[in-house]
Amino acid sequence: MLNTVGTTLLAAAIAAAPMSLQDYLALGGPAPTQHVAYGPAPSQFAELFQPSGDGPFPVAVIVHGGCWTKEFGGITQMHNMAGALQQQGIAVWNVEYRRFDEEGGGYPGMYHDVATALDRLRVLAPERRLDLSRIVLVGHSAGGHLAQWAAARARLPRSSPLYVADPLPVPTVISLGGLADLRNEQSLIKTSCDRDMAQLAGTASAARPDIFSDTSPAELLPTGVRTVLIHGEFDTISPLRAGQDYARRAHAAGDHAEVIVLPGGSHYDEVAASSPSWTIVSAQIRKALGL
Repeated sequence: MLNTVGTTLLAAAIAAAPMSLQDYLALGGPAPTQHVAYGPAPSQFAELFQPSGDGPFPVAVIVHGGCWTKEFGGITQMHNMAGALQQQGIAVWNVEYRRFDEEGGGYPGMYHDVATALDRLRVLAPERRLDLSRIVLVGHSAGGHLAQWAAARARLPRSSPLYVADPLPVPTVISLGGLADLRNEQSLIKTSCDRDMAQLAGTASAARPDIFSDTSPAELLPTGVRTVLIHGEFDTISPLRAGQDYARRAHAAGDHAEVIVLPGGSHYDEVAASSPSWTIVSAQIRKALGL
């Protein structure tokens, strides 16, 4: 039988264990302040978490992961992070989007959704006292890809169906276990998520011979955006190596990128305010917002 000290040590060890997929799916948090539809489809909406007080509030835009599929939830689990940031005086714009296995999702709809949700903040900002000069994009896993893509939209070729003339600028993007280099990480994405590139990037055509030219953030470098790539020490979905490889490409292109490791963290600790990893993640979000 364990004595009191042994029981305490065991409890601490269990508490510090890397989070599992089941732990992630059980995450929850407060209800949003406002639900905003940006299109007619069920997944075309975003949620605003507005802090108390008069503002103006800095803004964290968060994009959930889930292997680009509706199978693994996503936006509900991000309530955990959103609630914690809201308590710190940060407004949170929690983005939902049509994934590859939803009607209208995949390419180009999934990308249009994320872009439209982000740009909708310009309309919402005056009413909700949002300070869009202090904004950071935060994406997890597949959402890391989409967040990094959204931050790089100014580099899209005019020939792309995804091109817009005046995307909302974002100075910093934080990728939590992101899978952003679609061309060079095809094998990893297939192993981790069982996704084929046609599901994420469409198919080649005469007008668009390279499917990665407007879907992979790595192909849009340099972006002039500061990128922070955060990976759990024990992340097997998007291992540290993936972040390091992306950072090398960004540096070679002249962009600023840094890689941060979460000691003892898994792919899921990265988005849990209840995890020891949250201290590191939240500090990077606050730094990006100048707090």
